[in-house]
Amino acid sequence: MVKLYDGGVWLVNGTDLVEDGPQAANAVAQMTGAASLDREEASRQTMAYSILEKHNTSGNMDDLKIKFDKLTSHDITFVGIIQTARASGLEKFPIPYVLTNCHNSLCAVGGTINEDDHMFGLTCAKRYGGMYVPPHQAVIHQFAREMLAGGGRMILGSDSHTRYGALGTMAMGEGGPELVKQLLGKTYDIHRPEVVGVYLTGKPMPGVGPQDVALAIIGAVFANGYVKNKVMEFVGPGVSGLSADFRIGIDVMTTETTCLSSIWTTDDTIKDFYEIHGRAEEYKELAPGAVAYYDGMVYVDLSQVRPMIAMPFHPSNTYTIEELNANLMDILDDVEKKAQVSLDGKIPFTLKDKVHDGRLYVEQGIIAGCAGGGFENICDAADILRGTSIGSDAFTLSVYPASTPIYMEIAKNGVLADLMQTGAIVKTAFCGPCFGAGDTPANNALSIRHSTRNFPNREGSKVQNGQISSVALMDARSIAATAANKGYLTAATDFDVKYTKPRYFFDKAIYENRVFDSKGIADPDTEIQFGPNIKDWPEMPALTENLVLKVVSEIHDPVTTTDELIPSGETSSFRSNPLGLAEFTLSRKDPEYVPLAKKIQAAEKAREKGNCPLEAVPELKPVWDKLKELYPDMDSSNTGIGSTIFAVKPGDGSAREQAASCQKVLGGWANIANEYATKRYRSNLINWGMLPLLIKAGDLPFKKGDYLFLPGIRKAVEEKAEEIKIYVAGDSCTEFTVKIGDLTDDEREIILKGCLINYYRG
Repeated sequence: MVKLYDGGVWLVNGTDLVEDGPQAANAVAQMTGAASLDREEASRQTMAYSILEKHNTSGNMDDLKIKFDKLTSHDITFVGIIQTARASGLEKFPIPYVLTNCHNSLCAVGGTINEDDHMFGLTCAKRYGGMYVPPHQAVIHQFAREMLAGGGRMILGSDSHTRYGALGTMAMGEGGPELVKQLLGKTYDIHRPEVVGVYLTGKPMPGVGPQDVALAIIGAVFANGYVKNKVMEFVGPGVSGLSADFRIGIDVMTTETTCLSSIWTTDDTIKDFYEIHGRAEEYKELAPGAVAYYDGMVYVDLSQVRPMIAMPFHPSNTYTIEELNANLMDILDDVEKKAQVSLDGKIPFTLKDKVHDGRLYVEQGIIAGCAGGGFENICDAADILRGTSIGSDAFTLSVYPASTPIYMEIAKNGVLADLMQTGAIVKTAFCGPCFGAGDTPANNALSIRHSTRNFPNREGSKVQNGQISSVALMDARSIAATAANKGYLTAATDFDVKYTKPRYFFDKAIYENRVFDSKGIADPDTEIQFGPNIKDWPEMPALTENLVLKVVSEIHDPVTTTDELIPSGETSSFRSNPLGLAEFTLSRKDPEYVPLAKKIQAAEKAREKGNCPLEAVPELKPVWDKLKELYPDMDSSNTGIGSTIFAVKPGDGSAREQAASCQKVLGGWANIANEYATKRYRSNLINWGMLPLLIKAGDLPFKKGDYLFLPGIRKAVEEKAEEIKIYVAGDSCTEFTVKIGDLTDDEREIILKGCLINYYRG
């Protein structure tokens, strides 16, 4: 089904693979008739290299400085981004910037908060020259596919699933500060990423959908980091047999592999997509050169892919549905054991009570969002369900078309009526089910979803309140098959269905009549509309000569998600209020974090006012006195005080900058980790002035509650020190070292200044 090559691979004429080795170049030369071949030159023949080269402003393809063509954000992130940019001198959006409203669409949640954010977005789009997509019109990524993507272009979005590679667009999801840089005319700075090919061959069997293929790939590459921070480039003869929607469905899930971005070969199928959407001029044929070299290769035989399920609590916890049904109790036992690691054993959790007469029963099905809400997914699901009933028991089914144009088309072609007749509910475009703001299941319920993630509590439960429900990821077709069997887990391949594959017709008038488009013309006379919950960022001090940090949380899970660092769901109403949101930091993982961080922050606030920090936090005095013995020159004028956390591998999942900024506004100065799950989380730490420190796995000389002393930390950052000396402060001071990893000169300056806002203020 999926094979990973151990090393590099040559792709010849887009079809033939040659595994790298001592004789590989000679073999490829013989196949092509070339006199000689150079691996570096062949690596420049990838589609990714070509697109990056055209957007790079550094003149050095090893150290890239990228300027994107377009930006996009949704209503959980755009307020903070624009507020940061305004504080840094924003006058006009320099490139097209689209503000969608698909996350905080439920305007009753939080009183007037969400709609206040929407009006902030509309007035900013007018003032600075952007586009504004009102609530329920489209989810962020579907609007981007329909109206923004273009062959050979690059788009940066403040949502991790910013992926439009199937349409020939290299897109990346990053934390808000990276969009701020683009808004201020700056660049996205990265080392040239490695490129891993994804070679598709064969053709999916009827009933297998894009989520099945995506989950098979995620299951093969996540744990081993095979594509981490790399570009996934989809090639091979299997691509041409896939529809545009099928390719899009696979592509959007590449985020869950922890790759940096994605790009696909394009053909007449994608050309047709652009023509359908009235943007034929945006199509560009893309293909690797005659001989291209990849740093790795994921080989996928599409004909061997079976309906898949990702069990709680991660998209990589994958099985075939056939395998699960055949070994049900054993697999459920394993899932429950893994779940207790994610839940810290804080709450009883079982799925075995879902087994009725040897079959797994689920209480809810959801087909939604940027992954599931596509036209083809919904139509195929309707073909399976047509003429059946989902029943009148606990099982429910909700379908969210990804945009109003899709909703309009299924209304016109009869699919909407077919679905509703079964008992399914069809709702408007909304991302809520993906992050816990809509269709929350009952306590202890199991939901199957064609959406993007199934992290703990992401569907809306709260462990701290004794609530737990869980999500398994599946394709829309198998969700429909399960619904047709009234909630009993069923693979779509078990149904003999004639898929009608109706043609899609896009009605652009829907957006023309409702979406605000400034056409890039700013109106500086427009007054920005603020709500009472929209707050400015608090002042953040520069990095001091030394730091005293208290370890206020210690997390030993194999991976810590951004959902655990700052919960999604109902907290989204506070995304425009930095201090209000910070109260939720780590609330579902470590409820002690916020009070402990605020307690030590009181010492720093006293220090900044010129008062004695030891009076504000008396427990600090013996630590301070001991450190003075080692470093007599340290005092409150040159030594900052704050907090830090340790996590094994933090930052998997969402691009949300708040996972870092919430720590910062509570006085956080560093994370200490064995590794960072994603480049985007590490970037978020840096952009908020926090030190992304690394310590060797298994080597942890401190514990929660300890004080750490970082002498000369400012000088170490300035002088590009590779290792940083730290003391565990106690009756005796124990020394250990950490690494900070590669930092650009700008990133070092951001940390020295205290955050990106300070950096741009000068």
